[in-house]
Amino acid sequence: MCLSSWVLIISLPKPSLQDNTADVDRLLQAIRQQTGAGHVTCHYRLMKKLPDILRASDYRVRCVLFKNAAGWFIVDVEPVTDARPVLGLAVDLGTTRVVIRLIDLISGGNLAENSFDNPQIAIGPDILTRIHDADQPGGIARIQELIISEINLQAERICRSVNLRADDIYLVTVSGNTAMTHLFLGLEPRWLIREPYIPVTNQPDVVCAADVGIRIHPSGQIFVFPNIGSYFGGDLISGILFSGLNRREETAMLVDVGTNAEVVLGNHSWMIACAGAAGPALEGGVTQMGMMAGPGVIDRVTIDPLDFTVDCHTIEDMPPRGICGSGLIDLAAQLFLSGMIDIRGKLVPGRCKDRFYLENGIPAFILVSAAQSETGCNLVITQADLDSLLRSKAAMFTILETLTGTVGLAPQDIPTFYIAGTFGYFINPVSAITIGMIPDMPLTRYQTLGNSSLEGASMLLKDPTKMDEIGMIQKNITYMELNVNMDFMNRFSAAKFIPHTHTGLFPSVRQWEG
Repeated sequence: MCLSSWVLIISLPKPSLQDNTADVDRLLQAIRQQTGAGHVTCHYRLMKKLPDILRASDYRVRCVLFKNAAGWFIVDVEPVTDARPVLGLAVDLGTTRVVIRLIDLISGGNLAENSFDNPQIAIGPDILTRIHDADQPGGIARIQELIISEINLQAERICRSVNLRADDIYLVTVSGNTAMTHLFLGLEPRWLIREPYIPVTNQPDVVCAADVGIRIHPSGQIFVFPNIGSYFGGDLISGILFSGLNRREETAMLVDVGTNAEVVLGNHSWMIACAGAAGPALEGGVTQMGMMAGPGVIDRVTIDPLDFTVDCHTIEDMPPRGICGSGLIDLAAQLFLSGMIDIRGKLVPGRCKDRFYLENGIPAFILVSAAQSETGCNLVITQADLDSLLRSKAAMFTILETLTGTVGLAPQDIPTFYIAGTFGYFINPVSAITIGMIPDMPLTRYQTLGNSSLEGASMLLKDPTKMDEIGMIQKNITYMELNVNMDFMNRFSAAKFIPHTHTGLFPSVRQWEG
């Protein structure tokens, strides 16, 4: 079936004594003839109102179509003269942030976009805490209600911002990791975190919006992107769709770093994927002064290797109050290049000079003094923080190295390296290369995708042909479990140095020795 949009304008032959085909059959037959669809269905609610609509519109109607695992179906039918818009809502369902985009399903144009904190943070900032809370009596319903209520509120707001109404939204696409989509749908998440780590479903498919509690058009439908097990979610399927990795002749790699580092390698013939816990480093989550990006948060750091002057840039140029992932990666790289930390990531007191001190017996580096910080306290990175960062960066590089190694390649052999999510938006790739987090190769090979999860969800609303493509992506991915991979553990130990035990892997990185 080939449609340029989910909205089809169709003219039906009028009934007569010579053609007494039933109304529903007449409509289904016309859709099949115009689109080439083999099977189309019509639900009961639409059957009840269809006779009046057909006659009031002189048998020229506007159909909103969609597709589920069983085939194509009609979402709604209105007279072609109906001036009301036909809208779609794409949702990037992040653990920390949720982004929604309003789309005109007829023109395919983006109408508005907004982001907001995931209200489930009130239960816990991480997925594990939320899943444990869902185990309590009434927990699943409570945590589902948080996200459903907020999406309803935000959908109404985004529609009002462009003088439209939420009940004109017919289709919603939701892209998120496996745990987040389970909590969105109110599905039991407890077995996601217990051996052998089994989700309720890998293919949630299409559900009625009303059944989930999403307040849009009465016949509105929600498509939840499929996942591959507990640790490879629909947000990666969406990202692959947007990147076009599955359509490439040449092998490429896609990395999306959020709660976890999720990586896929392949082309149109094959894809192999894995996931691991490297994400906290990119959200500043491995340091006591770490926080998400926001006003006053340090996002860039430079250190003069001659006089050791430290320059911190903050978002919106506000007084510093913490550091986010991009600032943390910069800081580690600059500390290493200036000799303030050694190849083991250990602070060198003689280099750090008066910025070095002991905090409860633990070596620490003062990044911003109390007099200059917004908090009135020193902003510091401790040796324990640096050790945590090294573990995260080692995990990241080892995931890439192990995945490529399974197909006889090295990370440096990959011609195109797609970077999605926060990592792609904010991290300075030179700093990430310096500490050995990503491969040392020409920066032209790195292509940032931005919010690939949202973009993939948007693509599906704009192009019906992507529905079948999503199914093919899911079927063609082989998932590799790292928890039982001894090669991963061996490589991980070697990667816990800056930039790496094997310095030949990072020829561009040179520590200043003046």
